[in-house]
Amino acid sequence: MALHRPGTPLLMPNAWDVGSARLFAFLGCEAIASTSGGFAASRGRLDGAMSREEVLSHCGDLVSAVEIPVSADLEDCFADDPAGVAATITAAKEQGLAGGSVEDFTRNRDEPIYELAQAAERVQAAAEAAHAGAVRFVLTARAENYLHGRKDLADTIARLQAYQEAGADVLFAPRVVEPAELRRLLAEVELPVSVLVTPHAPSVPELADLGVSRISVGGAIAAASYGFAVTAVKQLRDEGTTNYWDAAAAARDDMLSAFVSP
Repeated sequence: MALHRPGTPLLMPNAWDVGSARLFAFLGCEAIASTSGGFAASRGRLDGAMSREEVLSHCGDLVSAVEIPVSADLEDCFADDPAGVAATITAAKEQGLAGGSVEDFTRNRDEPIYELAQAAERVQAAAEAAHAGAVRFVLTARAENYLHGRKDLADTIARLQAYQEAGADVLFAPRVVEPAELRRLLAEVELPVSVLVTPHAPSVPELADLGVSRISVGGAIAAASYGFAVTAVKQLRDEGTTNYWDAAAAARDDMLSAFVSP
């Protein structure tokens, strides 16, 4: 929690494999997070297609690869009921993770967001599991409205307030990035707030001035790496060019320093 400072946001990029985790740590990141979509892509699957066991094992690999804190994208904690949510948080702690998240997304595209009472119960169960024992696990509670076509700021704020009361440590409403909305949200909660940076989001200094405590990239850097690979292969196939070598050369020194030999 000490890394969450309003006005001096923690830059916490999302790693999708051991290599990206080690590279981000080498580049000076104070903490990293996992990304559900990035990890799924590394296995040739779409976001949401990984099992609880696969995600937890992957997160354990990230923890073992770096010496900085790792926070897990635990999606909906792979459970509807509070007991199942708590079990996922407990299992995440056993992997050595420093923190993790619980979403109010139901995985049902027709009814994508849990009713508030059930959502708050799930956060409360997650918080009780997170804070049990000698080591405090930093729990991020996510309000997913804006990711699923429900651009209702009042409801999003009400949810974050309920999750705050339920025991969360950090609040997160992905895709709430418009400055006026962020000002209102930040004014109506007391806990540190994380923001997902997007092409239309304020810059990092502007987010800092607003009082944001943490900045996430979600799966964007992972997707960008695949995007570059797509471009490189298409250029090679269609034009016979090898412009990708410039980027490869630019990364080489950092890779040689960040990665380990057998």
